[in-house]
Amino acid sequence: MEHTTERSRTAVRAARREPLRDRAVRVLDANWTGASTVPSRTLYPHQWSWDSAFIAIGLRHVSPLRAQSELETLLSAQWGDGRIPHIVFNPAIPLDAYFPSPDFWRSSTAGRAAGAPAAVQTSGIVQPPVHALAAWLVHRADPALSRSRGFLPRVYPGLAAWHRYLLHRRDLGGAGLASVVHPWEQGMDNSPCWDAPLSRITPAPPRTFRRADLEHGTADDRPTDIDYGRYVRLATDYRDGEYADGQGEFAVEDPAFNALLAASEHALARIACELGAAGTARHARAERLTSALVRRLWDPVAQMFFCRDLRGGALVPEYGVAGLIPLILPALPRDVVAALVRTARGPHFGLGGQVRLAPSYDLQGPAFDPHRYWRGPAWFNTNWLLEHGLRLHGEHAQAARLRTALLDAAGASDFAEYVDPYTGAGCGARGFGWTAALTLDLLGPGEGTS
Repeated sequence: MEHTTERSRTAVRAARREPLRDRAVRVLDANWTGASTVPSRTLYPHQWSWDSAFIAIGLRHVSPLRAQSELETLLSAQWGDGRIPHIVFNPAIPLDAYFPSPDFWRSSTAGRAAGAPAAVQTSGIVQPPVHALAAWLVHRADPALSRSRGFLPRVYPGLAAWHRYLLHRRDLGGAGLASVVHPWEQGMDNSPCWDAPLSRITPAPPRTFRRADLEHGTADDRPTDIDYGRYVRLATDYRDGEYADGQGEFAVEDPAFNALLAASEHALARIACELGAAGTARHARAERLTSALVRRLWDPVAQMFFCRDLRGGALVPEYGVAGLIPLILPALPRDVVAALVRTARGPHFGLGGQVRLAPSYDLQGPAFDPHRYWRGPAWFNTNWLLEHGLRLHGEHAQAARLRTALLDAAGASDFAEYVDPYTGAGCGARGFGWTAALTLDLLGPGEGTS
C-alpha cells in the first residue's frame, strides 16, 4: 500500500511538471463528450449553461471549432420563450448520478407551455448570461472559420431571444433589471446573500430528495440539508407552476447577473454589427442596464453593490463577490469604480493583501467559511472576471498580481473547482472544466475580454 501511494505521489509530481497549458488542455479533452464539455466527470456529468460559456472562452485558444460547438449544443436546447436552461441532460447518464435529475424537472411536460424542447431533457431554471460575450470572443479567435461555418448567423437569433426573455419576462421589479427566481440561477448557489430571502422558504422534507453531491464531497464543504431543502422546495414550486415567472416567493435582483447581462448586451451589439445590422440600440440598452444597476443596487455608504430582495423590498447588506463583478462594465461611473476597487482591496475581500484570491464572501462576515460552497472559498470564474474588470479600468498592477495568483492556484490545485482563499488549497472537484478553460485564457495567446 505504501509503495502504491508513493507511486501515485510520484505520478502527481510528474504531471505537475508538465506545462500548465498542456495540463489544462488535457482536462478539457477528458471532459469533452463529443459535442460539449462537462464541468466534472464525477460531480457534474451533464452540460451546464454558464460553465459552457466560460469553457468556450478557453477552448477558443486551442480549438475554435470545439468552442463553437460548445455554444451551439447549448443553444439547441433553448426553450421557446427564450430561456437557456441551466442544465442540458445527457440521456446516457444514469438518473441517480445527479440530483435534481431529468425526472425531477419534467421539462418536456411541465415546461410545455414555456416552449421546452420535446427531444431533449433540461432543467427549468437559468444561469448567468455569459453566452453572447463568449460567442463574440469565440468568433474573434478565428473569424475565417466562424464566417465559413455561419457561426454568428446561427447563434445570434437564440442569443437575442435569450436577452429578450431576461429583459422582459424577468424584469420582476419593473425597474429595468433581470431577477433570479432561484439561488442556483445566479450561479453562486450557497452564498450568504441568499440567507435572508431564503429564510421565508419552508424546506422540502429530507426524505423527498437524495443528495448526490455528498457522494463526491465532504458535507462540511457543501450546503446544509436545510438550505438544500429550500432549494428543492423553490424548484418544485417553480416546476409545478409550469415555469411561469413572477409567482414564486424568491425574486432577487443580483449585481453579477445583471452586470454579465449588460456585458453580453455590448457583445451582442458587436455581433449585430458583424452581421451588417446596427448595434447602437444594443449598446444603449447595455448602458441603461448599467445605470439601473447603479440606481437599484449600489450603496454609496457601503461602497458596494448589494442584492435587492424584491419580496422583502430592500437591499441585502451582505458583501458577496457578486457585488464586485460590475467592474467588468466599461460605462460604470468613475467614482463607483474607485470605490469598488477600494472595497476589493479592503478588509472585506483582502485582494492583494490578506488573501491569494478574492473570496466569494466577506472575510469579516459571520457566515464566512473558507471551504464551504460559495460561503468563502475563491472561485476561478469570479476572479477571472475581476481580473478583467481591474484591467479594463486601468488597475494593471493589481490585475497582473491576480492573474499570477490564479495561474499558480490552478496548477497547484490540479484545476480545482474552488480553493481556500488564504492558502490556495483545492476544494470540491478536481479537473474542473472552467478552471482549466480560464487558465488557457489567462495564458493566451488570443484576444482579451474587451
